[in-house]
Amino acid sequence: MSDFLIVGGGVIGMMTALQLADAGHDVTLVERRCCGREASWAGGGIVSPLYPWRYSAPISRLSRWSEGCYPELSLRLLEETGIDPEYRQRGLLYLRVDEESRALAWAREEGKPLERVGSDFLYHKEPHACPGCPGALWMPTLGSIRNPRLVKALRARLGDMARVSLKEYVTATRLCVDGSRIRGVDTSSGMMTGDHVIVCGGAWAAELLETAGVSLPVRPVKGQMILFKGPVDLVRRVVLMDGRYVIPRSDGRVLAGSTLEEKGFDQTTDDVARTSLWESATWIIPDLASCEVEHHWAGLRPGTPDGMPFIGAVSDFENLYINAGHYRNGLVLAPSSTRLLVDQLLGRVPIVDPEPYRLQRH
Repeated sequence: MSDFLIVGGGVIGMMTALQLADAGHDVTLVERRCCGREASWAGGGIVSPLYPWRYSAPISRLSRWSEGCYPELSLRLLEETGIDPEYRQRGLLYLRVDEESRALAWAREEGKPLERVGSDFLYHKEPHACPGCPGALWMPTLGSIRNPRLVKALRARLGDMARVSLKEYVTATRLCVDGSRIRGVDTSSGMMTGDHVIVCGGAWAAELLETAGVSLPVRPVKGQMILFKGPVDLVRRVVLMDGRYVIPRSDGRVLAGSTLEEKGFDQTTDDVARTSLWESATWIIPDLASCEVEHHWAGLRPGTPDGMPFIGAVSDFENLYINAGHYRNGLVLAPSSTRLLVDQLLGRVPIVDPEPYRLQRH
């Protein structure tokens, strides 16, 4: 029996396993596919909420803590695995922001560098941005990470750790209740046990918790994205306009996203979304119109009623915990939300007040 049994091998589950193993504990991680191949792989990798001034203070606290972790984590994983997660801190340009005064007020309150810049600055930083913009909002500290490489590096690191047992292509079907405790999890490969059980199943977390009579208000929200194959430095940094964004990679590829669709667990792509994404991306960077669209995919975000994740103990049981419901900010909040839960599991002083994220807030 492991000290900790984690269900869900996305970035949240893998970072939880990494921290617990670093602390000297035996961990079993159960994932229904290959680790990191759901929402963690499908997102864009921006290490900030898209419009951070629209979020509540608890989200801002977690986001601020996470942003400081990614440079160190990226370097660590590169050294340990040889896989570069490609963390880039080249800033973000916001075009056509209607709530500029609110954004600047938020930045002053949070101590974040965000400023209004003119067109000369904008086109010096991003020469291929859509013409005719009078200026932009500029956040120089924002970073991005190449999330498929991040999850590949995390998976490789966990695979090399003696204290971690990865159980991939194993579907968890039921939590096994024994009085006030969870004895283990029934899976497609038989029962698996752990002293503590942690559900990190993203959009699928609610289905598993329901087998123990726990109601979790998490639902899947589909997002579609496309990938352009462009020349290096056609796009130099993240550019955001009207809720859509383009994200450059070091090899010239450019992600464009994303849609928001209430379609249940449907992960199919469609031409309507593809056209909409293409039009948004080529409006932001017109030269993308001459670039090949190399890939089009969809992922499922775990949405919650108030946009806040659920992190912490499930009060009905002595040894059941949850870390799910991060919606569009799973990658953004992964380092901080996993650290917050591990702090609680190991009896450490938590990095932030855990109260706003508890399941029983509803």
